[in-house]
Amino acid sequence: MREWVGIASDRLNRAVEATVALLMLLLLLDVWLGVLDRYYFGWQLPWPEVLARYLMIWAAMLAVSCGIAHREHIGLTAFISLLPRPIRRTVLIAMDVIALGLFTYVAYFGFGFAEGGGRRQAMIFGMSLAPFYAAIPVAATLCSIQMVLVLLRDLGTHLEPEAIEEAV
Repeated sequence: MREWVGIASDRLNRAVEATVALLMLLLLLDVWLGVLDRYYFGWQLPWPEVLARYLMIWAAMLAVSCGIAHREHIGLTAFISLLPRPIRRTVLIAMDVIALGLFTYVAYFGFGFAEGGGRRQAMIFGMSLAPFYAAIPVAATLCSIQMVLVLLRDLGTHLEPEAIEEAV
């Protein structure tokens, strides 16, 4: 079971990483377009700055699940490494459950937030803000899924002292 969960976590993470890389490429191109527009061409395009903001929000929100997949959180790692080995497993599981609760909460209320964005208009784009507001519930849902997968993947390995050192 642990192998299947690890494969699912890796595949989901690779898809999210590819999406984040694409968003970052689009962000880079958009910012350069804004720079060229402002300093060389003078087209006075109104949308590059706004688009850059939303691309950055989507990329940052999605990247959180990538950090979860690799258990890369400097604050948590520093805290857990200070604990005695026998306590680490319990703390890791408790932190995973708390984080899962947080992400589930954000996802649940985020869908209402995104729905509210559907009633607002982005004047520059002439469209609903729902696709931009959807970054919150989509990212929180991905984080919840990734948190469950990582918890299940690592649950058995937390019993082994070497695996605890590698996770931290």
